[in-house]
Amino acid sequence: MLMRSARYRIGDVVRHRRYPFRGVIVDVDPEFANTEEWWQSIPEEVRPSKDQPFYHLLAENEQTAYAAYVSEQNLLPDAEAGPVNHPEVDDYFVGFDDGRYVFRSEDVN
Repeated sequence: MLMRSARYRIGDVVRHRRYPFRGVIVDVDPEFANTEEWWQSIPEEVRPSKDQPFYHLLAENEQTAYAAYVSEQNLLPDAEAGPVNHPEVDDYFVGFDDGRYVFRSEDVN
């Protein structure tokens, strides 16, 4: 199977194409890497293909903050909406600069 490059990077702010939430990317899987049960739980008419990048997000909607796992086909850029208000952002990033988060490298104290 040909692996394609991920469109988004760690630190990018994105929003879901269908559902009302946005988030910041904290990890990227080159292709689907969750459970079959999770994938099957998505309604078939909107279930994404497994052979695309999937993103781990610190996500938020109007009610709450949470972790999300989203296929590339369901994401759109959303940096113009500003930073994400998720309580774990500071665990991964040192700041928000020019529309993206700056990743906290492991050597930062």
